[in-house]
Amino acid sequence: MNDKNFIEELKQKREEYGVTQRKLALACGISREYYNRIEKGKIPLTEELKETLEKQIERFNPQEPLFLLIDYFRVRFPTTDALKIIREILQLKADYMLYEDFGKYGYESKYVLGDINIMCSMQEHLGVLLELKGRGCRQMESYLLVQERSWYDFMLDCMTAGGKMKRLDLAINDRAGILDIPKLKEKYKAGECISYFRMQKDYSGTEKCGSDTPKNTGETLYLGSTSSELYMCAYQKNYEQYVKNGTEVEDTEIKNRFEIRMKNERAYYAVVDLLTYRDAERTAFSIINHYVRFVDREDDTPKNQWKMNDDWAWFVGENREPIRLTTKPEPYTLQKALHWLQRQVAPTIKMVQALDKENHTTILKDMIEQAELKDKHKHLLQLEKSTIEERIDTVVPQENEVFFNFFEKSATKHQLVYRYGARKGNLTFFQNYSLNRGLLSLYEVEEEKSFEKMSEIQDEWTVLCGRRKLNYFHKISNK
Repeated sequence: MNDKNFIEELKQKREEYGVTQRKLALACGISREYYNRIEKGKIPLTEELKETLEKQIERFNPQEPLFLLIDYFRVRFPTTDALKIIREILQLKADYMLYEDFGKYGYESKYVLGDINIMCSMQEHLGVLLELKGRGCRQMESYLLVQERSWYDFMLDCMTAGGKMKRLDLAINDRAGILDIPKLKEKYKAGECISYFRMQKDYSGTEKCGSDTPKNTGETLYLGSTSSELYMCAYQKNYEQYVKNGTEVEDTEIKNRFEIRMKNERAYYAVVDLLTYRDAERTAFSIINHYVRFVDREDDTPKNQWKMNDDWAWFVGENREPIRLTTKPEPYTLQKALHWLQRQVAPTIKMVQALDKENHTTILKDMIEQAELKDKHKHLLQLEKSTIEERIDTVVPQENEVFFNFFEKSATKHQLVYRYGARKGNLTFFQNYSLNRGLLSLYEVEEEKSFEKMSEIQDEWTVLCGRRKLNYFHKISNK
């Protein structure tokens, strides 16, 4: 792109984003007069200046330059009844799931709906395992949207059912290119990173394409050991998408991604924090700030006093807008199968078609007629003919069950918060954090109305269910 086109695009973005020349100049570390001369084409643009202008203008992008996703969710339930988990936790109809007599992680079988996997076993210590990888999370969000549930509601349902967290990934996506991965790698190697992690790995990936010319698959930086219960990964998402889907690097929505990958107890801590505060940004960046900080070298100053790097400071929250937990619902379709067909099979089909035409044969037609659809193919056709709404289990609980679930979830919430405080050594705070206050804050009831609201709920509970159920509530809340 020449300087004239670059300046025109820069000015257009600045006006679209509602940013004044003064504000953008301040972000770039130059005067307003100097920036004005840039827009008028009176200043020659170096590549370094272009990069600075491009990065800073994207920080004002109203579409949120950073957004946060749950990108991996794995939880094990203490039951061998997979259909119950599908019905009560996923709230989906098992009729729309494909049963396969093999699984992973030692499980004997599984139910599959697109990329949503339920692993099954008759061994009680294995129970039922729900696994949602990246695509599975996006597909689950399409069902949560129709069910009018949030990730917080879904996680609370999992914990209420006795779920034990096995893995949770929080992904911070960078639309603006703020996270310069090669620069972060250089700073780490130069000792400009203060971290609790003892291990670090970096990769500069290449992959051979058809012409034997290596193509760049992007830069990756791992912070922490990949075998530990918590580590972080920063990589160039645009190059990953280029390799996976053939999307041009410049056209990819997400430039970079920073992931926090947690297993077992660390994942449990994160879920409790999410359910306690319902603030994914707080949870994610409190973890990041605890473990790692990129700084700028100051030779005459002790390393622990070095100033935090400006780009890193902005990334972790300094002078930027808050970010929130976002959903990107993507219903499961045949697109993945069609994409594979186009890239891997279509050329061969075209070759056979040409061969049939040349030799007056019907090889391709005969092959298609003789082919038999497997269960997974029939399952895909079933999904294509149905809507998301049709796959939702719409069985409405009885009125007393609604109140029972309400109090049961409250008790679960209280136990989670209490255990979290106990493990953190802050017993006094959590002992004073009463069940009522924790419950009512979870459901966004103002504190001054809490006693009135709780009294109202308990009165209705007593009328509907009688004293026996109310006593049961007190029993589970005191466990």
